[in-house]
Amino acid sequence: MKKLSLAIICLLCIASCSETKKDKNKKPQGAMAHSVGKINELSVVVDNDLWKSNVGDTIRKYFGAEVPGLPQEEPLFSMRQMPVGAFSGLARKNRTFLWIKKGGESGFTTLENKYATPQVGAVISGTENEIIDLIQKNHETIVSNYKLVETKEKQKRILKSLEKIPQLPEKLGITLKIPTAYRIAIEEDKFFWMRKDIPQGSMNLMIYELPLGTVTRDSNIVSSIIKMRDSIGAKKIPTEVGNFVTEEAYAPYFYETTLDGRFTFETKGTWEIKDRFMAGPFVNYVIKDVPNNRLMVLEGFVFAPSVSKRDNMFELEAIMKTIRFE
Repeated sequence: MKKLSLAIICLLCIASCSETKKDKNKKPQGAMAHSVGKINELSVVVDNDLWKSNVGDTIRKYFGAEVPGLPQEEPLFSMRQMPVGAFSGLARKNRTFLWIKKGGESGFTTLENKYATPQVGAVISGTENEIIDLIQKNHETIVSNYKLVETKEKQKRILKSLEKIPQLPEKLGITLKIPTAYRIAIEEDKFFWMRKDIPQGSMNLMIYELPLGTVTRDSNIVSSIIKMRDSIGAKKIPTEVGNFVTEEAYAPYFYETTLDGRFTFETKGTWEIKDRFMAGPFVNYVIKDVPNNRLMVLEGFVFAPSVSKRDNMFELEAIMKTIRFE
């Protein structure tokens, strides 16, 4: 019996030693590096001669296009061009990149988390004419992919300092991930106005509900939304002279989307306060909350004279897209 026990112990020791040796020989798997870069900064990997050609013009046309709804011209992305030889090391860690390869088989490929995470890259190859054609055909998909990863990154950064506002679920039945820098300017039963002070002005959020039939999906939808927001703005946003209304000179941009699984009207344009020479961009979301027989309206707007406002508006959009219905 003692000999049997001793034999079992010896076998266990041998197995243990073998397992330890195996673990030591096993190579550790390192975690993928986190991506880097400012929000809406795009790395364009293309050789210098192509960047100066029609290919570069096409890239700038679609990825440097004007952001809709801003009073000044600002590009969708701040592009940083680099030749293929420079696309290595830290340069490969940028969150978004567009890689142009002249020659070889014509094609368009999307790369996710290839060199870092989160990361989205688009690779386009072929002759110059083929590359131009592929950009024209796929730019909307590529921009959408870039904006999705950038929105998630912005929301992740927002999560680092959140303000818990229990009144939102209590009074409106929703939650929003709002940074602590925002303060409540006006709070009513079904209306909230929140503000964040910035060096050259302010960033603002309005949250309110309306009856379900206030805005309907018909040929007059844009006019209905303008009428709705102008009515609310005139009543709720205090001004010394004039009213907070939609700027009349240019028609707003209108889209259809979804927020938290609910059908949503998205409107981007410019607001103004007449006789005060004050204006700025806004984005308005009208969400059809059918289960609760209402419209939930979110609007972000910025007042920041003479400075760029693209990134301010992108932050407001990222916040509003965190909405969840309880």
